[in-house]
Amino acid sequence: MRIEVDTRVPYGNACDLTLTVNEDVLEVGFSPDPHGGPETLWFCFRLGCSGQSEPDLEGDDGTESHRDTTQGGWNGTVRLVLKHSHNMLGGHDPEAIRPVVRFDGGSWERLPKGTVVPLPDGRPTIIWSVETPKHTMDVAVCYPYGLSELRALVTETDAIWTADTIGVSQAARPLLRLSNSYGEEGGQRPGLYLMARQHAGETPGSWVMDGFLRAMADFGDAAPLIWAIPLANIDGIEGGDYGKDNFPYDLNRAWGRPPMRHEVSVFQRDLWRWRARCHPVLAIDFHAPGACETNGVYAYVPDPDTDRGAHEVLMPWIDWTGEALGAPYAADEFARVARYPSRWETPSFRTYLWSQLGVPCVTYETPYAQTGERVLTQDDYREIGKRIANGVMRGLDKLSSRSETRNND
Repeated sequence: MRIEVDTRVPYGNACDLTLTVNEDVLEVGFSPDPHGGPETLWFCFRLGCSGQSEPDLEGDDGTESHRDTTQGGWNGTVRLVLKHSHNMLGGHDPEAIRPVVRFDGGSWERLPKGTVVPLPDGRPTIIWSVETPKHTMDVAVCYPYGLSELRALVTETDAIWTADTIGVSQAARPLLRLSNSYGEEGGQRPGLYLMARQHAGETPGSWVMDGFLRAMADFGDAAPLIWAIPLANIDGIEGGDYGKDNFPYDLNRAWGRPPMRHEVSVFQRDLWRWRARCHPVLAIDFHAPGACETNGVYAYVPDPDTDRGAHEVLMPWIDWTGEALGAPYAADEFARVARYPSRWETPSFRTYLWSQLGVPCVTYETPYAQTGERVLTQDDYREIGKRIANGVMRGLDKLSSRSETRNND
């Protein structure tokens, strides 16, 4: 039987691949590949088992590795061994890393906590024992989300969402925007602008946006005008990048004037078009934090010491959405200020929106694996998005009531 580890799959990413057979255990060692960037986190690959036996081969480029096992077939177990977790962004608590797997193209499922086994020098490895697939087993740090999931969203929401190509990426891939209305010049319908996957590997952000958009579709004409970028860093997504601070420029730090990425140039023009066709009230940026964070969903807000105006305008939205999110998803410290150092000096999506368009923007960070003791599924991510959407609708109702009161006065 031939055993093969293959990264030539959608969103593939793995390196330092090793295959070792010890009695009835096949050990598959792997590490996330930085893909030329300063940080690692995302990994995704396929373990294939076929009846054909071929000579041992390990690809020089690290894209695949396979080795013969017994001629009579493989009847043992598979041991997945994650290497170098301490070098992953936020990899300080290895037991909190809970990958997902699927067998033979079936449904994804979350693995239980792994066993942390230190090497002689103290470096950790994380080990999971899983059943042997009949043919293939896909492994990823979290549930993948790409174009097929996006198509399902559009199909399953009764064509509420229109997908338009508003430009192309630096590698000439289509940049898609979803909208529930184009609005009109000078329109006064409340408007939201959404962004997800500026960092390519942060798939929880896409699942939460998915739930948000499904919930807003249920509100129908009562929903605000929404324009959404679901797969912002499409080159990184398709290429299997993690995308945090990746060179030549982190997408979320390329929002200067002029912008430092072509994608951002496309998005900036789209934002001004959106702003002219609605009454803009809020922008949302969906992200995921470090690999091991488990305290719950939280929101980054402007620093009141340096940007008090933006902070004050945004905080009511934080209250409305934080209350709607609630247990078991919201972190105890829900509103946070990012005061960690950045590799880039140029503005982020959030700072560009406020400084150039006068629109407040909140960044939601949703963990990869769990919130507290709750292990997250795709349904959980969608529920998080639904609750945030409900909080936004509550906020719009309150703003409308305040406006009516002022007009009556």
